[in-house]
Amino acid sequence: MTGIGVEAGAQAARSRALAVLRVRGRALGVAVLPAAAEVILLAGAATGHLVGPGWDAARWAVGVLAVLVLLATAGIALVIARARPAMTPTVPVAEESAPDLYRMVRDLAERLEVPAPSAIALTPDCDSWLEDRTHPAHGPPARTGPGAADIPGEGRRPRRVPVAPVLVIGSPFLWWMRVGELRAVIAPVVAGTGPSAQPDIAAARRFVRGLDATLAIAATPRRGPLARGACAVLGRVARLLLGACREHAAQMERGVAAAAAERAQTVDYGLRIVAQEQVGLAYAGWDRLLTRVALPAWRMGRWPSRLDAGVVAALTELSRRDRLAEGFTSRLGERPACDLLEEPGSVDEATSLLAARLFHGGPAGPRADWAPVDWQSYPEEVVDRTWRADAARLHRVLDSLGPRPARHTAGPTLARILDHLTEPTDPAGEPTEPMDPAGPAATAPGAALVPARTDADIDAYAGLTAAGDPYEDDEDDDPGTERSALLAAGLSAEVAREENAVPRGATAAGQSPPCTLWDGGALPLVPLQPPRTARELLTDHVTAMVCCAAVDTAGAVPALDWLDGPSLLLHGERAADLTPRVLSLIEEGDPGPLRDWLAAAGIRPEKPIRLV
Repeated sequence: MTGIGVEAGAQAARSRALAVLRVRGRALGVAVLPAAAEVILLAGAATGHLVGPGWDAARWAVGVLAVLVLLATAGIALVIARARPAMTPTVPVAEESAPDLYRMVRDLAERLEVPAPSAIALTPDCDSWLEDRTHPAHGPPARTGPGAADIPGEGRRPRRVPVAPVLVIGSPFLWWMRVGELRAVIAPVVAGTGPSAQPDIAAARRFVRGLDATLAIAATPRRGPLARGACAVLGRVARLLLGACREHAAQMERGVAAAAAERAQTVDYGLRIVAQEQVGLAYAGWDRLLTRVALPAWRMGRWPSRLDAGVVAALTELSRRDRLAEGFTSRLGERPACDLLEEPGSVDEATSLLAARLFHGGPAGPRADWAPVDWQSYPEEVVDRTWRADAARLHRVLDSLGPRPARHTAGPTLARILDHLTEPTDPAGEPTEPMDPAGPAATAPGAALVPARTDADIDAYAGLTAAGDPYEDDEDDDPGTERSALLAAGLSAEVAREENAVPRGATAAGQSPPCTLWDGGALPLVPLQPPRTARELLTDHVTAMVCCAAVDTAGAVPALDWLDGPSLLLHGERAADLTPRVLSLIEEGDPGPLRDWLAAAGIRPEKPIRLV
């Protein structure tokens, strides 16, 4: 039954590939219609049937039209054939640096009776696929190492003969999965090399990729009117052809996937069920690690150099907290898939740097303001520095809003922030107007830069830990009181100015790389989160001020929580109940809950803190 299913899927994919090629044939037929009409008119004149001034004029008009259409068709066909398809940025893995991994993949391909992938590459994502890199514009893989990502547009570009596609594996899989689990997960992917070798399917894929690359060329900004007109025609034709073959191409890929999955049923079927559970768990841990741990470091100009190793630590911590994941750590005694690499540390460093480029837009290599950080140094180099930088920014913005009261001239203190955000009340206990009638927050300098409220930052994996999202029930971006709104607007403007002053994607020499490095895409290609809202910025800065006061006056220490990122250890325990009290101060102007918390923890808000 397996053979019948594989054959049925392959036949369905091939029939859809032929449909795609028929679209190409029809387009070519339409293009040669004027030339065919011209041949008929010339034949009529030669036989003496189509003669006279009218037919002569028709022959000239159709002849000119035929020449123009044929020239345009030749030009469009040349662009489609030579347009470079987009290539995913990856970290290439040479065979000499991972002989065991290559041996496992080849054994798997031999068992599946399909061609082996021509090479292996890693991507900083939880996914695996086959990628055709046979286009002449795609150069050979580069060496493995920090900054040696396989980036389009770099390196030599010799002509290449058609070869099997490249197997791209998600790097978190290698560190979290065991060898058997990785083999089971990539079996359906490797099985896809069989349909890829089918001539009709390969030709259809080349045609669709060429159309997609042609659309990218047509969308490139042009200055001259002639170039703009040519690109408009080119884009119009490419869109028409893509629209005609889109459904056929989608059905073809479904057929290829069905045939590959059916063929892979014979390999590690029982283990694949367990491995699929690990895929979902690795995705959750990877997303959590990027958004909660890596992103704060990237914002500080540091990139964690062992992200994949951090996935193991994060998921191990998850299994300790969540009883549903308790059994997952029992498998850690088996051989991890990263043992198939000769130097897993250097590969982890290269994928970590590529992740910073893809998800944040960092430079291509280390430099003075973009340095790697290991996990042991993360609390001091990232957490503490982030808190103190935010505290310094908060006081700068507060200084710009008005003169500092005399009682706070001793230095930056938490008491100053509490007094500023506290909503004044009349003798009856009712809130009054702020002492500084500066008007609504919208009139503050830079208030127009306050971003709109979105729900993209709501934690999709809130159930993994006991801590919830403090913004879960928010409907807008109103920071609360008028004083909070004024301070939040100033922080938003200050952060925007600082971000605009830092060039994105600069190289080690300080120059921005050409856009061809990323197939014309801007960095970051896959931003993790939208800009923080005004309330989020204010909450982060006030919390940072509290944490600095705790470290300087109460002996607290910065720490790294693998699932929640930067955290404060107070008397040996994580301070998990701080955010609601900060929100009470910001949204209601009530400092009572926060002052009670500070007193219970032994934190002295009147003492100056150390800033960066």
